Amino acid sequence: MNYPVNKLFGAFLALAAMGSGCTNSHENEQTLKDYNLEAPEKFFMPESLFEISGITFNKGKSDTAYAIQDEEGRLFRVGWGVKKQLNSKFGKKGDYEDLTIANDRVVILKSNGTMYSFPMSEAVFPEADSVLEWKKILPKGEYESIYANEQTDEIYVLCKNCPEDDSKKSVTGYEFHLGDSSQVHKTFQISVKEIKAFTGKVERGFRPSGLAQNPITKDWYIISAVNKLLVVTDSNWKVQQAVPLNGNTFVQPEGIAFDSSGNLYISNEGDDFAEGNILKFVKLSK
Repeated sequence: MNYPVNKLFGAFLALAAMGSGCTNSHENEQTLKDYNLEAPEKFFMPESLFEISGITFNKGKSDTAYAIQDEEGRLFRVGWGVKKQLNSKFGKKGDYEDLTIANDRVVILKSNGTMYSFPMSEAVFPEADSVLEWKKILPKGEYESIYANEQTDEIYVLCKNCPEDDSKKSVTGYEFHLGDSSQVHKTFQISVKEIKAFTGKVERGFRPSGLAQNPITKDWYIISAVNKLLVVTDSNWKVQQAVPLNGNTFVQPEGIAFDSSGNLYISNEGDDFAEGNILKFVKLSK
């Protein structure tokens, strides 16, 4: 069959443009330093943790994952790979977003900035005793990220959506001490401009949903379900990487944690087609 020359030339140009586009998109792809985000070990959650939000480990021990979900005031614990959960009730139903453990105490963050704390020794009982409720430490806003440093007992909280912030420019973080939870004694900012330098744009502003510190490098890892993004900063909150997340793997990434060996864990809430899960990314050897 004979084709007119102009049509053949047009088809050639279209194919060339497609090839050029593929090359450019490939060149713009980013990979996360030290971790292969394409090859996780998957741990599917029981039905009670379908809406898993925050995750953490006690002293970096990955045999047991501690988790919350955003409807019930319960601390869940699951053995890695064992689809059976035990839990301890600490509060009423509510929007609980993240948790952390330090100095043998668990601290749980509610979306309005209220925090709940109790000794880890209480986590083995059906209902926790001696639960402390910390109110009005943080400014009014929406919060989903908390992390505690085991060595210093410093607690860090990131704002997700706060009236005092312009999330298209920066996100504010708050620092206080576990032994003096009555007030914030330090604030810091994460620059959205620095994130844009890696991603090109950040739609709707940057809205963090989980925070953890790498025990090996001391870099901060910040997950965002809204932005489908993983941001890495140095210990002083200067952005080092901003990696887009594949929506097929990261359905709704809400929680992030490291074990003592530097392996990375990210939890995803379930949806109509997938169970909630925790993904494990083994630290790559050099």
